[in-house]
Amino acid sequence: MASPLDLAPARLFDLSGQVALVTGSSRGLGWAMAQALAAAGARVVVNGRDADALEAARRRLEWASLAAEAVACDVTDGAAARAMIAGIAARHGRLDILVANAATTVRKPALELADEDWARVVEADLSVPFRMAREAGRLMAEAGHGRIVFTASINGFVVRPGMAAYAAAKTGLFGLVRALAVELAASGVTVNAIAPGYFLTDGNAALRAADPGFEARIAARTPLGCWGKPEELAAAILFLASRAASYTTGSIVTVDGGLAVAI
Repeated sequence: MASPLDLAPARLFDLSGQVALVTGSSRGLGWAMAQALAAAGARVVVNGRDADALEAARRRLEWASLAAEAVACDVTDGAAARAMIAGIAARHGRLDILVANAATTVRKPALELADEDWARVVEADLSVPFRMAREAGRLMAEAGHGRIVFTASINGFVVRPGMAAYAAAKTGLFGLVRALAVELAASGVTVNAIAPGYFLTDGNAALRAADPGFEARIAARTPLGCWGKPEELAAAILFLASRAASYTTGSIVTVDGGLAVAI
């Protein structure tokens, strides 16, 4: 039986000595996730396509006396993604946490969505997370421990017009979580996802600017009455990456201010 000290948050959420990779982490939700994991003691590899933005993120973490490194690559390039994970294994001999967060979307009515649009979104938002999990999962299974977390979306539950490919891909992640959770459990690897609602980020700034009433409509539709702030998602990632979630696998953790359950 665990002692009271073993159950103290300072121990349950301590990631000291662990290595975490967060894709799409130079800004927005991914950046909030990277900060939370680093603050808990993990060495965080920030990843994205913009080398300058990643270097700035790495420096911000190091200025806070947190361990970080940056690897710029496009994770839709399979060879580059594999090389990134192999490089982490070569440098550190381990990869404890993967947060597959990078994603894209094409906002068009379904009847105007070209095959190329569909393929690009499904590739980036479903196929790439699978490949990242497969490569990281091999390292984790060999080590007998690991945490894989996907960034899904409440758009796997509720949708608005113009997001057929995105909603299909994010819903696909729900099934992927369950399948991988069952397959990897015996290896000591847990697999879960978060389903964020609407958060104020650079990624949706253009959408909010193009439709001045959009932000207010979503806030009114949300029981808590507002959009989320990226830091409000960070604790969910920390939980799923930590020892506190050692008996949690195959789960979708919704962080949306209650939007998905409101009528």
